[in-house]
Amino acid sequence: MPNIAPSALSATAAPGPAAEGDNLSELLAKIPTLSAEISKEAARRDLERELPFEAFHLFKEAGLGALRIPVALGGPGGSVADYIDMIMAIGAADSNVAHALRSHFNFTESLILSPNTAIDRTQLGRVLSGKLFGGAHTEQGTKRPGEVTTRLTRTGETYRLNGRKWYATGTAFSDFASFSARNDDDEFVSVLLPVDRKGITILDDWDGMGQRLTASGGVMLEDVEVLPHEISRRGLNTLVGRHTSTLRQLHLAASMAGAVRGALAEGTDYVRRQARSAAHSAAETANADPFVQKILGEIAAGSFAVDTLIRESARALDRSVVAFAGGEDEAIEAALIESALTTARTQIIASQLALAAATNVFELGGGSATSRHLNLDRHWRNIRTVLNHNPLLHKARVVGDYYINGTTTHLEEGKVF
Repeated sequence: MPNIAPSALSATAAPGPAAEGDNLSELLAKIPTLSAEISKEAARRDLERELPFEAFHLFKEAGLGALRIPVALGGPGGSVADYIDMIMAIGAADSNVAHALRSHFNFTESLILSPNTAIDRTQLGRVLSGKLFGGAHTEQGTKRPGEVTTRLTRTGETYRLNGRKWYATGTAFSDFASFSARNDDDEFVSVLLPVDRKGITILDDWDGMGQRLTASGGVMLEDVEVLPHEISRRGLNTLVGRHTSTLRQLHLAASMAGAVRGALAEGTDYVRRQARSAAHSAAETANADPFVQKILGEIAAGSFAVDTLIRESARALDRSVVAFAGGEDEAIEAALIESALTTARTQIIASQLALAAATNVFELGGGSATSRHLNLDRHWRNIRTVLNHNPLLHKARVVGDYYINGTTTHLEEGKVF
């Protein structure tokens, strides 16, 4: 199987400028220019399976990986809403790039909610210097999702890591990555390592129909040396773990929203530039055809609705962050339940709107709308692939059970339910 070339990895390894000193408005002002650069030849990259290393190089240069770091910790102090708006904007340019940033922002969110250890302060410094974080915890071939066969074995004063991971989204573009394993006592642990450590091989073997450029395939871990300070415990059902679980789900939805924006923008451009009116249309041109106008209006309305729902979920997550700062367990619990519910309700409806928009873009023209050169189908493929990360039927059932019976079991477990 092909692997990511070392030369390609080194293209993103150089540290970007520290976000320290960048005020929030200056940092946010960089997003439109960055998104415009990322959008260039996005359709061609998807067709030719060209991983977007340059996009991540530009992202790091802009210092946007530190967006969520509070001012008190040396960062610009961006809110969850700021970060999610950024992901939607980048997703409109290329939803692969937006999606592949998920592990990084999951990691930074954990840091800012528990930044009090020496190890976490070290990682904060790395984030502020422009480093990106990835990871892979899932494995193929296990009986149930979440089962881990990767082993961390002690050898003298250090450890050795052996196994194979899957869904390593974004790791190919990162400087550091976390991997889950079982130690000698069969305890569940996590290790955080530089991706260029000997024995780590990032594979470009993701074969999904969509999100082809997220490098979401495998990672081989072969006798990788692990130092004691690089090992930590993983807990999904901690308060912070539950918050970041909801954040990860919303990040995916924001990537999807970006793909809808992309379909809207490219569909509009297609009508203006190329589309012809149908043979039986009373209009001379496609842009004067009332049916084309109607379809494009519906796509635009769907995109607006998806964006609005996702922004409301981001505000709910910001309220969770405020609750954490207050330190009252009861308030934190209430905020976590509400943000999980809000994000779930958002995903249930936004998924329907997004798929409809990405399908209807083909109603804007005839056979030419299906041209491989245009590659408009990538938006539907990307949206459908993102949605397969979350079992929407189960999500709706969980929401219904909560409303009928007040059941919070799956809202509290810190997993993608």
